[in-house]
Amino acid sequence: MALKVIGSGLGRTGTMSMKLALEQLGFVKCYHMVEVFLNQHHAALWVAAAEGRPDWDALFEGYLATMDYPGAPFWRELADHYPDAKVVHTVRDPQKWFESTQATIFSEGNLNRVESVPGLREFFEKAVHSAIGEHIHDRAFMLDYFKRHNEEVARTVPKERLLVYEVGEGWEPLCAFLGVPVPDTPFPRENTKEQFQARVTVSPGDTEEFRARLMKELRRE
Repeated sequence: MALKVIGSGLGRTGTMSMKLALEQLGFVKCYHMVEVFLNQHHAALWVAAAEGRPDWDALFEGYLATMDYPGAPFWRELADHYPDAKVVHTVRDPQKWFESTQATIFSEGNLNRVESVPGLREFFEKAVHSAIGEHIHDRAFMLDYFKRHNEEVARTVPKERLLVYEVGEGWEPLCAFLGVPVPDTPFPRENTKEQFQARVTVSPGDTEEFRARLMKELRRE
């Protein structure tokens, strides 16, 4: 099994909504950061990838798509390894993106929470935060990083292989790009700031409780 869709958009650009949308369209399963929390042995594989020793087929066994971190920073390597996969690049207003990251994934509380799980500190340092490091709360740096990332993807990926998409555009452009029928259900909207912050009360190290909370939020129960 090989990836069919590669998500190159950074976290907090609607990637959870896109994960659920892709799965609804038949691209099951779609990898997302939550997969690392639910399968913590994956962290070592991502560290190896960051050190130049990737085993993409092992990481993505059973998956047809990937969105969000930790895959997004490796978009170039994944696009080379899966040459038939299409690239979906999620974007949003840069200022809103920065504010969202600071209230959720890059908040001090969340960083302390996830990095306290054994084995995840190295994963975050090498596979997720390597390009931003100590600048994670620096607005000017982060906005420039966001801009450069978006421009590099747009400049590098062939136009026929790339969809730049802002969640809120609906099913039509996504389905046209992927060549699948448009569903008659609303486009998913999940992992809002409020939903994310509600999960902070549960440590991803408490795998079963975290899984139960996550699955309930994603309406899979």
